[in-house]
Amino acid sequence: QVQLVESGGGLVQAGGSLRLSCAASIRTFSYYDMGWFRQAPGKEREFVAFISWNGGSTYYADSVKGRFTVSRDDAKNAAYLQMNSLKPEDTAVYFCAQRPSGRYANIAVGYDYWGQGTQVTVSS
Repeated sequence: QVQLVESGGGLVQAGGSLRLSCAASIRTFSYYDMGWFRQAPGKEREFVAFISWNGGSTYYADSVKGRFTVSRDDAKNAAYLQMNSLKPEDTAVYFCAQRPSGRYANIAVGYDYWGQGTQVTVSS
């Protein structure tokens, strides 16, 4: 059973930065695409960022493009989401998710495993 554990969330003022981490308990971490999603109160979960199994492809939601950066360190079985220039509308629970590489062309679907989420709150 794969476990994903997010960390790094917290309370930050608008304009500030946070770095989220996602630790995976799987030996074949490098075979998997990683995604970041978020869910704000009263809203549906939405796609935030994607990084392919080899790190060669990254994609971002338009709302975070230019402010967020996704990365991975296969030696540590970890993925990261660097969030800069945070806005109050970025407030949400952030989740990392994992899927086998090459499963779907749509980068927002096909995820088998999810973390429990970490709260990010951005004050104005």
